[in-house]
Amino acid sequence: MILSRCILLAALAPLVGAAAHDWPAYGGGPADIRYSDLRQVNRSNVKQLRVAWSYDTADGPGDPQTQPIMVGNVLFGLTPRHKAIALDAATGKLLWSFDSGIAGRGANRSLVYWTDGRQARLFAAVQSFVYAIDPRTGKAAAEFGKDGRIDLREGLGRDPEKQSIVLTSPGIIYKDLLIVGGRTPEALPSPTGDIRAFDVRTGKLRWSFHTIPHPGEFGYDSWPKDAWTYTGSANNWCGMAVDARRGIVYVPTGSAASDFYGADRVGDDLFANTLLALRADTGERVWHFQGVRHDIWDRDFPSPPSLVTVRHDGKLVDAVAQTSKQGWVYLFDRATGKPLFPLESRRYPASTVPGEVAAETQVLPVRPAPYARQRLTEDLLTNRTPEAHASALEQFRKLQSDGQFVPLRVDQETVIFPGFDGGAEWGGSAFDPETGRLYVNANDLPWTSSLAEDHGGSSPRHTYQTHCADCHGDDLSGAPPQIPSLLALRGRRTAPEIATVIRQGAGRMPAFPNLSPADVRATAQYVLSGESKELDGAEPQAAAKYRFTGYHKFLDPDGYPAVVPPWGTLNAIDLNTGEYAWKIPLGEYPALVAQGLKDTGSENYGGPIVTAGGLVFIAATNFDRKFRAFDKATGKLLWETTLPFAGNATPITYEVNGRQYVVIFATGGKAGRGGPSGGTYVAFALPAR
Repeated sequence: MILSRCILLAALAPLVGAAAHDWPAYGGGPADIRYSDLRQVNRSNVKQLRVAWSYDTADGPGDPQTQPIMVGNVLFGLTPRHKAIALDAATGKLLWSFDSGIAGRGANRSLVYWTDGRQARLFAAVQSFVYAIDPRTGKAAAEFGKDGRIDLREGLGRDPEKQSIVLTSPGIIYKDLLIVGGRTPEALPSPTGDIRAFDVRTGKLRWSFHTIPHPGEFGYDSWPKDAWTYTGSANNWCGMAVDARRGIVYVPTGSAASDFYGADRVGDDLFANTLLALRADTGERVWHFQGVRHDIWDRDFPSPPSLVTVRHDGKLVDAVAQTSKQGWVYLFDRATGKPLFPLESRRYPASTVPGEVAAETQVLPVRPAPYARQRLTEDLLTNRTPEAHASALEQFRKLQSDGQFVPLRVDQETVIFPGFDGGAEWGGSAFDPETGRLYVNANDLPWTSSLAEDHGGSSPRHTYQTHCADCHGDDLSGAPPQIPSLLALRGRRTAPEIATVIRQGAGRMPAFPNLSPADVRATAQYVLSGESKELDGAEPQAAAKYRFTGYHKFLDPDGYPAVVPPWGTLNAIDLNTGEYAWKIPLGEYPALVAQGLKDTGSENYGGPIVTAGGLVFIAATNFDRKFRAFDKATGKLLWETTLPFAGNATPITYEVNGRQYVVIFATGGKAGRGGPSGGTYVAFALPAR
């Protein structure tokens, strides 16, 4: 691409480092508090916001969930198929595009920027690879790794060709280190979730922390002997935060594989489901808190922690706040890990599934109160219509519903409330240092599931049940829009197309490089036809004795949540006191609004940002395609607009040439119900003077 002199100067600007009103990192900066001290757009004039520019990537559809970054008047973003792009932050004009040659799929939430004041690098993930790019030109830095990239499948002590690890949330910078985690499969086989630090200049591995401890390491005795050789995950997929002054990186992890049946990992399973504080220069453990012992509910820590400063016992305390799928916020002293609000140990029932040994106790915070409902009872069933209520009641009386941490059963569906997607999710929280308030958006609807005995075999049906039914269900129905129904593929996709997705992954679905070609063909055949006859070359599938039957939403006959609203909320929590400042429904269903049913809230994915101008900006809502601004003090809606596609991402704000912009990436990736999808960056600003 030939650049004019003025565009070239803009492209060179990142070399001087981030200015005060840039947005240089995922979450706004290393503390990940999603706060801006800009106040040009404020309570008094936010209603005047207009589209300043938009850029259509023409690369959709997809669900990248990207929050762009902005450094030195250049906005760096990703397309739905994971091409890295650089735009003029004031006009949206394309400066360059980097195409790795790999068609990326699914979540890719941001990029990472590094500079030492002389040299600069932009790190972009595409599936299992991390590329180092010159932010001036969009060209790969050949001296980084091998031909400008590193392969995250390598260095884990297992055959790289048979591993699936994808960087869905970006890494984080500490000095000259790029620290990363990665998304891994939910079931075995899965690589371990090691946290790793790479040299930003060379791509050389500098340190690695084993989240599934090796012999002699702290936590080894919380697993069966040598579990690190066969089990996997306990990974950081949601992002991190770093305290540069203390030299500590804060790393939340997810569950161990397999998610829902843990007979081969009996014990507490450190460091799965754990908030880790590690020495950022060496990877040594400073302290940790395990949020779920022996997780058999897929209760990952779902979002990056926020490094906050709060007033506690009359003095200012540097703390770390971590949200959860269950609906709780945990608050710890950043240096010591001491909880700022009391924690209490509660007992929970044993599992009835042979071989499973559920943890006897779990540790929960006393304060703040949960931001999502905790137990489904008859009085919470929908009253939207008499028919909907009757259906919900009939379903409910067949379910096991007794709150949190109730082990799944074989003979009965169990309610998970809030559902498998939370509670809080990957969008993250925003913290206002002026007031000490944390802004958290949440889903507030139940899901259900169960376990089934696995009888083994090598049929296409069994291969599907072993590797695919965890998400798409025994009946292939999925849980739209998060997990698509495979029944809809029949007549619309060919077997080779499905085989490619199985091999490479798509959306939130991991790749399955461990399957033989015959197994891939067999699974594709089963998805398309439902036929399950043996294929030549198919291999018997090793499997646990019990398997998960899939994610099932608790819905009424019309497809709406079968509980009373709110189905999604935005919450303002005072971390100084642990009390709520306000709580409001977030999102609507346009079809229900047309019937007079407003303010129901809806599923929402993507987080808020907060500004010194007194505003909370958030898109996130699945069905109404709205982008909103609320008064951060009261929760009052001050402005809203309809996006071209649902904004399942977190916005950013920055200033260029004295003008404040607010940008959201609209893709419609989880819109569902036939909503449109694409990939457009939309920038809003006050009218130019």
